[in-house]
Order: sequence, then structure tokens, then C-alpha cells
Amino acid sequence: MITYGAAHRVAGVLGTGSYVPSRVITNKDVGELVGTTEEAIHRKTAIRERRWAKSEEATSDLALAAARAAMDQAGVRASQLGLVLVATSTPDSPQPPTACVVADELGAPDGTTAFDINSVCSGFAFALTVADRMLADADTDHALVIGADVYSRILSPDDRRTTVLFGDGAGAVVLGRGGRQQLVATRLASFSGARDLVGVPAGGSRIPPTEETAREGLHYFTMNGRGVRDFVEAEVVPGIRAFLADQGVRPEEIAHFVPHQGNGRMLADMAAQLGIPLEKTATTVTDYGNTGAASVPVTWDRLNRSGAVARDDLILLAAFGGGMSMGLALLRAR
Repeated sequence: MITYGAAHRVAGVLGTGSYVPSRVITNKDVGELVGTTEEAIHRKTAIRERRWAKSEEATSDLALAAARAAMDQAGVRASQLGLVLVATSTPDSPQPPTACVVADELGAPDGTTAFDINSVCSGFAFALTVADRMLADADTDHALVIGADVYSRILSPDDRRTTVLFGDGAGAVVLGRGGRQQLVATRLASFSGARDLVGVPAGGSRIPPTEETAREGLHYFTMNGRGVRDFVEAEVVPGIRAFLADQGVRPEEIAHFVPHQGNGRMLADMAAQLGIPLEKTATTVTDYGNTGAASVPVTWDRLNRSGAVARDDLILLAAFGGGMSMGLALLRAR
């Protein structure tokens, strides 16, 4: 577990942006696909619809749209970027990094550092921390950090446990000196003994893709939902409490809680266990489902654009995902 505190912080939030595909998939649509009802899906997840990418859309396309929105808000051009990070577990392809695709399409100059980070749904928080630390020591003033995933491409139509939960999307932030919000501290942790709770069995060097693995559906995403919920209760909720305590912050001082949008019912339980009122909990899960690494930045961007963030407000970002992993970030509005 690693915590980065205020003594190391230089990065501020210059702009945020997000993008979700236009293709709406309702509970009725997905219920017919996996053999359940729209009422049952909503009762168990609080999700009513999600967005799935069109056939011609890849992760980089979603990432580009979110990046442009964040850069427009920040007033930063591609020529000013020194670092581009993309957090994703559904890259365009195994190689090259999706971040290189994004940097090239944006028109970032040759020499811009660009790479991917895969901590599954915690990836954005990990990338945010890496970008902040690199800005502290680098000869560049601006970093672009994106969380983007297209989970609809790796969902099994026979698995109602996962197919009803996931949507596609991308969220982005431009970091630099100054800005509307300042990073106060972040904490990153992995719990590798629980790595089997979430995964895609085939497609890598352990189980290369073959006709047989395709027939067996081993390239589809799998998740032990009960195990993930237990992990959140055992590690994430106590981890958030400890993180806040280490920063001298009480849960009631948090003005805006932006958790990973894994499941709406689980979010309500998390907020209650932390003592953070639901009215302070930002959500997009009802409209977009679980968008993987995009979940936190998409929700954060919607919060920022709502006008609800006031000067000196404390904002808590909290992500968890495969690995298992946890990424936390505390920010103060300025």
C-alpha cells in the first residue's frame, strides 16, 4: 500500500471531460439477451440502462472524445501535452498502447510520453497518481489522464451476472499547475491473493487465443460478484476510513463522494457504512452502468459540470477493481 501526500503534490485539475456512446441498451434489451426481467435487473443493481459502443467504435475513439472535452475545458492544446496516460483493461489491441493511438490522433508532438495502465476498474486512480508524480519531476506542465473501457466486447451473452452490469464510456482529466481542484493525497493498494475474483482467462501468454478457447468462451470477462462485494466490505470500506483518518479528515467533512459505479445497491451500502449521506454520493450507475476504468472520471466530470462543487469542498474518489486493487484520491476545490 502506497500513500502520496500533500508534500509531493503539484498537480491541479485544469479540466475534466467524458463521453458515452449514443447506443442505449435498456434493461429490457439486456434482459431479453440473458433471460431475466428489467425489474429484476433494476432491483439488484439500480441500473436502468447503459451505453454500448457501436461496431465501429473502439476504446481509443471513446477516449479521444473525452480527452477533447477535458482539453477544451482546460484550454490546453495537444502541443502542450507532455504525458498521455490511458487506464484501460479493454485496449484497442494488445499492442501498441491505446495511449499512443490517442496521442497521435490528438496531434500530440513526437516525444510525448504515452502509455497504458491496467488496474482494471481502479486504473484511473492509479494513472492519476502516476501522472501527478511524473509532473512533479518532469519538464512538462500538462498531463492528460483518461479512463476508458469498452466492456461490451468481452461480455458473454450467456452470463447474466456480468452482462447486465457493464456499459462503455470514457472520462478524462487535464492536470497542470493551478486549476479548479487540487490533489491532496492518493492511496494505491493491491490485494493479489484475491486476483481470481475478476478476469479474462484467455488471450494472453498463459492461455493464448485459439479456436478452442473461443468455442469455450474463455475470452469473455468473468466475475465472482459475491466475492467482490465481500472484498469491498473487508478491504475497501476500511481502507477509505484509514485513508481519511491519515489525512485528518472525518467522513462527514467529505462534500462529494465519487465511488466506482460497480453496482448501485453496493454503492448505497458503501456510503452508509462510511457515514456519507447518499445526497453527497455522485452516481451515474443508473444511466450508464459499470463503465470500468471510466466509471470514476465519467461520474467526476458529471459532478463538476453540475455546478455543485463549491470552493474548499473536499472530493473523495474511490475505485476498486480486478487484481484486486483499490485506488483513492482526495481533492480540494479552489
